[in-house]
Amino acid sequence: MTTTVTPPQDHDTSSGVRLDLYRTMVLVRTYEMAILREYHADKGPGFDIGKGLVPGEMHLSAGQEPVAAGVCAHLTEDDAVTATHRPHHFAIAHGIDLEAMTAEIFGRETGLGRGRGGHMHLFDPKTHFSCSGIIAEGYPPALGQAFAFSRRGTDRIAVAVTGEGAANQGAFHESLNLAALWHLPVVFVVEDNQWGISVPRSASTAVPSNADRAAAYGIPGVRVEDNDVDAVFEAAGELVARARRGEGPSLLEVSTLRLLGHFEGDAQGYRTDLDEVNEHDPIPRYEARLREAGLLDDALRDEVAREAEERVEAAIAFAKDSPLPDPAEATRYVFPEEGSR
Repeated sequence: MTTTVTPPQDHDTSSGVRLDLYRTMVLVRTYEMAILREYHADKGPGFDIGKGLVPGEMHLSAGQEPVAAGVCAHLTEDDAVTATHRPHHFAIAHGIDLEAMTAEIFGRETGLGRGRGGHMHLFDPKTHFSCSGIIAEGYPPALGQAFAFSRRGTDRIAVAVTGEGAANQGAFHESLNLAALWHLPVVFVVEDNQWGISVPRSASTAVPSNADRAAAYGIPGVRVEDNDVDAVFEAAGELVARARRGEGPSLLEVSTLRLLGHFEGDAQGYRTDLDEVNEHDPIPRYEARLREAGLLDDALRDEVAREAEERVEAAIAFAKDSPLPDPAEATRYVFPEEGSR
């Protein structure tokens, strides 16, 4: 049975937790805006996707911060997260090293993958974080991690994230089926930002909520409306605790928002919501709610913004100062080498 969570007027979440959620959201947004700046700084004349300090495609998560902040607040470094091709918000919220991630995005030797993977292929064994450019690809690996955690008798869990468009992929359904069959400690998360690249969900998906699909596999399905970080935090907390208790998998879908294009350079001519999209920006809306609760004032807002900017700019400076990989070593790290583990 699907549970739909509509954001309440009053929240029971503690003030400290709510401010931590806010700090995470601000850090993610500050990071994405800085990457946006650096990505476009040298793509001209015109727009050449292969040029500049950050070559290749770029998918930014501005607007989707509540999902990552609310879910990852319940996780530890020992839990696993598999994310999508739009991964920065979950990487940051899960505690990935900001300098190493930024260096990877800039293609530098000090990056998580020594500059070989780029922003859609971030792998961090320390925090058990990974992502992929293939939609729904993260679901099957999460099953393997959850299976290992279960066999070892731990209370560690896996969180597998995908978008609403990927919920129509075979890997999505196969993963839900196997996780339910094996009773695995995994929370499946669907970020419903309404657009699968340029296709509206109404034109691609037969059901109004992907959380309804959980019932087909005998697992709980929860949908959170209105991109509400407090509601995400509350719903995710119950599902994560359930997985830790050994009660099996669940599915959480969050109605969220993509403020920017599917990728940078996307003209977004297909979007019918562009005129109203900024009105639904989750960060100003959450700031207003925190002010009403007496938890945020101008001084604290400025402090949070300053701390985020300092961290982000330090990470970008680190990336820019790091060396590029040696072309002579282009084939290294593809296969295990003698003495490596």
